[in-house]
Amino acid sequence: MGKLAVYKYFSFLFLIASVILTGFTLFGLIGGYVSPAGNNALALLVYALPIIIAANSLLLIYWLVRRRWYWAPIPLVALLCSIPYIGTIVQLRPEPVGVDAKPGLKIATYNVAMFGRETTGFMAQDILATMKKQKVDVLCLQEYNSVSGDKNNTENYKEYFPYATSGAGDMIIFSRYPITDSEAIPFEHSSNSALWADIDVRGHKLRIVNAHLQTTGINSALHQASKRVMQGIDEGNQNWLMRTLYGNYTTGMMVRSHQAELMAGIMKESPNPIILCGDFNDVPYSYVYRTMKGDLVDGFKECGSGWMYTYRGKKMFRIDYIFHDPSLEGITYYKQDITYSDHYPVFMKIAI
Repeated sequence: MGKLAVYKYFSFLFLIASVILTGFTLFGLIGGYVSPAGNNALALLVYALPIIIAANSLLLIYWLVRRRWYWAPIPLVALLCSIPYIGTIVQLRPEPVGVDAKPGLKIATYNVAMFGRETTGFMAQDILATMKKQKVDVLCLQEYNSVSGDKNNTENYKEYFPYATSGAGDMIIFSRYPITDSEAIPFEHSSNSALWADIDVRGHKLRIVNAHLQTTGINSALHQASKRVMQGIDEGNQNWLMRTLYGNYTTGMMVRSHQAELMAGIMKESPNPIILCGDFNDVPYSYVYRTMKGDLVDGFKECGSGWMYTYRGKKMFRIDYIFHDPSLEGITYYKQDITYSDHYPVFMKIAI
C-alpha cells in the first residue's frame, strides 16, 4: 500500500504539472497576439516557450512509459498546438542542393556591431569578402560604422556594391542593382531606426526594408552591475540586477512593439513588393515578430533547414530575420558562422 500511495502521489503531481504546462503553452502562444503594453506576463511567456515545450515533451514520454494513455493527450495537445511556433526555429527539411545555379536575388542581413570598433579595417574587409563569396546582391547592415581608422568602409564596399543608401545613425543598404528611391525612418526617443530603398532588378521593382528595433537592455543592465561591483557597491546587488533586468526588458518590449506597429503601417503603404530584413531584437512568435511579419512570408519557415538561431553565445535566440512579399518565392535561407559580431549574418535567395 505504501508504494502504491507513493506512485499515486507522484502521478497526481505529474498530472497537475501537465495541466499547468499546457496552460502556459497556450497562453504563451496567445502572447504573440497581444501588445506587451499592460500584458507583460503574457508577453514574457513567449520567451519561455522553448523550455515549456521541452517540459511538455518529457511529460509526454513519462505518460507513455507509464502507459497512462488517458493522460498522455494533455501534453500531446500542447505540443500539437506548438507546431507553428516550432517551425519558426527548427525545420527538418534537408539542405537544398544546386541552389547557386538557380537565378535569383541574394539578400543578406547582418548586425556588424560597429565592426568591433577596430581601427585597421580588416574586419570590414573580411566581411565584404564573405559577401562576395556568397554572391550577395543586396546587403542590409545594422550597427554599421562607415570609418575604421583611416579606412572608409562605404567606399571600399562600393567597389562590389556600386549603389548604397544610408539611414539615421548606423543603418545602410548596399546593392548591386540601382537604388531608385529611399527613406530613413528614425524612431522617437531611440538610437535605433529603419531604412527602406527601392531597387530595380532587371525591370522588377522591389522595396528593401532594413530595420533595427530597440535593444533588450540586458547588456546595459549587466554592464551597470559590473560597474557597481567594481565600485564596491555589493549590498543588494543581486536584487538590484533582477529589478533592472526586468525593468529594462519590459520597457524594451513595449518600445519595440510601438516601433513594429510604426513599421507595419509604413510597409502597408509600399507600392512595391517588400523584402524585410533586420535585427528585431525579439524572438519568433512574439508580438513584435507577428506585427513585423504581417502578411509577409518568413523565409526560414519557407526554405530554411535545421535549427535557426542568430544571436551568438549562450543566448542562442533567433532575432535576425528576412521576410518577403507572398508574390515572391524563396529558394534558400541560412546563416553563416562568422564570429566578428554578437550576431550571425543571415542569407536568403529569392527567385526573381
